[in-house]
Amino acid sequence: MVDGRLFLLFLAAATLLAITPGPGIFYVLSRSLAGGRREGYLSAAGTFAGGLVHVLAAGVGISAILVASRTAFEILRYGGAAYLIFLGIGMIRTRDTSVETVRGRVKGNRVFQQGILTEVLNPKTALFFLSFLPQFVNPKLPGVTVQFLLLGLVSVTLNTIADFIVVALSVPLGVRLRSNTRLRRNQRMISGAAMIGLGAFALLGDARSK
Repeated sequence: MVDGRLFLLFLAAATLLAITPGPGIFYVLSRSLAGGRREGYLSAAGTFAGGLVHVLAAGVGISAILVASRTAFEILRYGGAAYLIFLGIGMIRTRDTSVETVRGRVKGNRVFQQGILTEVLNPKTALFFLSFLPQFVNPKLPGVTVQFLLLGLVSVTLNTIADFIVVALSVPLGVRLRSNTRLRRNQRMISGAAMIGLGAFALLGDARSK
């Protein structure tokens, strides 16, 4: 089982990150605008599958680290917290990121495969899971690997739900994201601040002491 208090914090942070315009949402949106909603849904399904690959890989790695050394786990956790702060600063600095449109239609199976590869081959996704999820794993509870996998599944699912909403609203949302710079900027600044706050929370206080 997961730590209930940490899970509520995780759910709030993961939801905020899922709805924040970023590379994943822009990729799904661009596929929807280029090839229609079917391609959009297939690309979102592909990124979901790719995300699960990272969760499984990171879960096995975290488990191995914890078995080897509790100190190593703490080093990873605090290193991850510092990386989250770095990501948050990057979000704020790139708050004016624009929507890039991928042109041309692609066959359905290729869209799905492309979505998987886009996520699996993105090293930033692996680094994100290795830095984000350990903040909410309580090593004092049994089943650390199970905790990690459950949190990862929830995170990937939230991202995919957000992607599906983007696909369903692809045309009006695409127009709005293109034209409303202030909306993009504010969302990325809020999410960046949340990432910095989460990293600071892990660095300055022991979230597992209670």
